[in-house]
Amino acid sequence: MGTWRETLAASITRPEDLAKHLDVDPEAIKDVVGEYPMRITPMWMKLIKEKGDAIWRQVVPEPEEMADESADDPLHEDLDSPVPHLVHRYPDRVLFMVTNQCPIYCRFCTRKRLVGKPGFLRKGELDRVVEYLKAHPEVRDIILSGGDPLLLPDSLLERILKALRGIPHLELIRIGSRVPGSLPDRVTPELCAMLQKYHPIYMNLHFNHPDELTPEVKAACGRLADAGVPLGAQTVLLKGVNDDPAVMMRLVHQLLLARVKPYYLYQADLTRGTNHFRTSVETGLEIIKALQGHTSGMGVPHFVIDAPEGGGKIPLLPADYLVDLTQEKATLRNYEGKVYSYPQPESPPSTPGKGGRRREEAAFAAKGRAGEIGLGVGGCNTNGNGNGSRRELPMVGSASTGCGVADAMLE
Repeated sequence: MGTWRETLAASITRPEDLAKHLDVDPEAIKDVVGEYPMRITPMWMKLIKEKGDAIWRQVVPEPEEMADESADDPLHEDLDSPVPHLVHRYPDRVLFMVTNQCPIYCRFCTRKRLVGKPGFLRKGELDRVVEYLKAHPEVRDIILSGGDPLLLPDSLLERILKALRGIPHLELIRIGSRVPGSLPDRVTPELCAMLQKYHPIYMNLHFNHPDELTPEVKAACGRLADAGVPLGAQTVLLKGVNDDPAVMMRLVHQLLLARVKPYYLYQADLTRGTNHFRTSVETGLEIIKALQGHTSGMGVPHFVIDAPEGGGKIPLLPADYLVDLTQEKATLRNYEGKVYSYPQPESPPSTPGKGGRRREEAAFAAKGRAGEIGLGVGGCNTNGNGNGSRRELPMVGSASTGCGVADAMLE
């Protein structure tokens, strides 16, 4: 058996090589691959059963990728980058992009502008990130991403982890990766032993279809779990891949068998070259309804939209669970469509203009009279190299819950 590097080197990266294995016209995708690189590992080549199936659609380039004019950076990551490779959007956590390389190049990737292109941590850039984090004690959580951090050599990945663990207020380290699901040989005993030295470490793994969870993949996830790494799954809702409640049900069941907790189900981003993957928002809501109550809550991910222009993740739930909310009771609908009533606790008379008014506002909001939430964004200038002027972030200790109904009910 060869090493994981040898397996990676055997991946398909050129249109003419892909045409030897699959029914594709190499000339039709030549320009696509020139703009957005292709890499398909041997394992994923074996998973493809027929043209246009769920695995094919995720990794085989299509001419449609050149047909839309969406934004290269729809989430405004560059605008929220105070130093190269670091994104600071939320008050207490940051994203650190440590490489542009991935084991496979997803055709729907939010970072199509970056992945597969030359790019690595240059000398001094890790030091700049560490200096920034030391100067921001509100940051307690960091996500290593890219690209895929697990494609780094163990020695370089450990150098990064060791530097981050030298920051006293940095509590959690998370790693986002598709390696276990596309290059499982990379999850070596040596890698797992090294990760154990820097706990607490969490991993968010990327899975979109149940066929991806082969015995080899489940074994790789098991090695990470045995090393004490809690595993979550991030899934992107994709047309022709998993936009079917039955497929999603199979996926979450297979994830739990692999010791991976379904975490997020993302609505596809508005990234250039990916528009043909987008579904309606209603599709995602129907999938959540098909999961909720019909399988273990352990298997129900949060359905979110990562809002354009750096708005952050916004969770969505089907609207029909909360039928009505008044000062006296909450009227609820369960997964079977049955309606139930939950009484509110009795409270002492409220001071006029304070608690009573807030309760009335909460009931008003719950009945569907929508208000508007403004996202103020400060002036930002960037050259795309991590020199963005970060927006003012809300204080971590703010009394706001972020929910208009809940805020209105705070006493």
